[in-house]
Amino acid sequence: MQQFEYKIIDTRDVESAGLFKGRQREDIEAYLNALGAEGWELVNVDFRELEGGLEFAGVMKRQG
Repeated sequence: MQQFEYKIIDTRDVESAGLFKGRQREDIEAYLNALGAEGWELVNVDFRELEGGLEFAGVMKRQG
């Protein structure tokens, strides 16, 4: 039987370009690609665009 582990992610997990700069699409893509390289798969996500920046929350899974 396959077993999986799960990880909850959100905007706070992504490093921003600086104190007063929001997280950009490229920052989020780099974060998700890094998780993918560790074997994580994005199975659910909720993206919201707020004042030119992106906010999100999601669920990742990988085989345990």
